[in-house]
Amino acid sequence: MKNLKDKLVLITGGASGIGKIMGLLALKRGATLIIWDIDQPRINESLAEFSKIGKVHGFIVDVSDPEQISASAALVKKTLGTVDVLINNAGIVVGKLFQDHSRVDILRTMTINANAPMLVTQEFLPDMIKQNSGHICNIASLASLTSNPRMSVYAASKWCVFGWSDSLRIEMQKQKFNIGVTTVTPYYINTGMFDGVKSKIIPILNPEKVALRVIRAIEKNRIILSMPLTMHFVRLSQGLLPICLFDWFAGKVLGIYKTMDNFKGR
Repeated sequence: MKNLKDKLVLITGGASGIGKIMGLLALKRGATLIIWDIDQPRINESLAEFSKIGKVHGFIVDVSDPEQISASAALVKKTLGTVDVLINNAGIVVGKLFQDHSRVDILRTMTINANAPMLVTQEFLPDMIKQNSGHICNIASLASLTSNPRMSVYAASKWCVFGWSDSLRIEMQKQKFNIGVTTVTPYYINTGMFDGVKSKIIPILNPEKVALRVIRAIEKNRIILSMPLTMHFVRLSQGLLPICLFDWFAGKVLGIYKTMDNFKGR
């Protein structure tokens, strides 16, 4: 998707964090923005702020509810037309040891982080296929590549996103559809979602820089966007080192396995 001008861009979780920043960047590029979010006050704030910049529409949608997804998607298609760019950004994290998770914690995390991107995409992909144009961007996480204590269910949900997202990319290519799929695997982002996280060596990411890199990745049809660059070295180490040595490297040297020890969240 080389140019977002005059494109219809939908962002889930688009009223806060990197979702909101990506929306602003899309508007500045001449796109029409659709915000899906569960927080009505934040939607209202975003609409008031963004309406001065470009065309923006807000919908209160709980992506954990398949019926709301279907109804809201139908309304978007009826009133605004075919979505050209879909960014599956909405997500939650429960920072606990696995035995401390409730059943609700597990089901809600998997529903919002893993199921929702697939169900939302299922609503808009047929129209992209029909017009043979579009782009789907799925915000996964470094946790979709690297295991981490106190993130077991979150990691499971993001591993799911990564596997599904990149499989979808290959399916689109094999069917020769002009539909790009970008999978994003960032480290912790300083948005409040991971308040309390402490990183020993790897820097916590700036949300404005992350949002800009994601939008540029969509424009360049990047397949996978990992941030920061040191994450590529972590992945290389996973492939080269025995598990016990990688655990030592990730846990003792990089300190990744202790990052969630003081997690508070929003």
